[in-house]
Amino acid sequence: MSRTNFEALLEAGAHFGHLKRKWNPKMAPYIFMEKNGIHIIDLHKTVLKIDEAAAALKQIAKSGRRVLFVATKKQAKEIVAEKVAAVGMPYVTERWAGGMLTNFPTIRKAVKKMTTIDKMTTDGTFDNFSKREKLQIARQRAKLEKNLGSIADLTRLPAALFVVDVQKEANAVKEAKRLSIPVFAMVDTCCDPTDIDYVIPANDDAAKSIAVILEAMCGAIAEGLEERKLEKEKEAQENAAAEAEGAKQAKPRIKKAVKASFDAEEAAVAEVVAATEEAKAE
Repeated sequence: MSRTNFEALLEAGAHFGHLKRKWNPKMAPYIFMEKNGIHIIDLHKTVLKIDEAAAALKQIAKSGRRVLFVATKKQAKEIVAEKVAAVGMPYVTERWAGGMLTNFPTIRKAVKKMTTIDKMTTDGTFDNFSKREKLQIARQRAKLEKNLGSIADLTRLPAALFVVDVQKEANAVKEAKRLSIPVFAMVDTCCDPTDIDYVIPANDDAAKSIAVILEAMCGAIAEGLEERKLEKEKEAQENAAAEAEGAKQAKPRIKKAVKASFDAEEAAVAEVVAATEEAKAE
């Protein structure tokens, strides 16, 4: 069953492309027609591409890996923050910090700094600073939270990148390609789909269009996480059953071993007694 349908995408305005003069010829396979100087995207292809991308994201989530969502444009920020946070995935809605992927260890240090400041606040060390130092640290903490707070739990490089606007997030796409991280993206008629592994041809400017596609992606991730959880529970039950069975089989073995040891001791005592009696008789 499809994650979304033609009518939902049409209602959201996902079919509206850019002006004809702004188009990228590489997007020609996904363009249905031109109307009033504007390209119209073929939504039948969009539905297929959404299903393809959702299936891949579901498998990534099921394997326990993370997907980083990137959307720094105004109309996408709130939608991404709300929907992606609900499935527990990291996201970037503020400025893309250069080297967020290619210089990941340095980004992790900045995140650890944020954790250190939090620790200082809780253990009372923060109270030893002067008023001016407290203010400086608080500002630094707020800045780190704004830019990196949403990726605080990203302890290693993500398994995939989901981008809302390819042109605006060009640096993020370049970094992902350099590290061979697969890129999923909403691609409008003015964008170049060459570096995108999973192209979703759609209007990347309309908030409704972004919401419909993200709903499908996050739904697939949620399913993958649920399946992973069920598999782990099943595995835990099987392991517990195997341990219980092993313990049952071990008990008779222990009894047999104890009995054999006891019999051996009795035989040894009997031999000593017999030898002593023979010595007395002589």
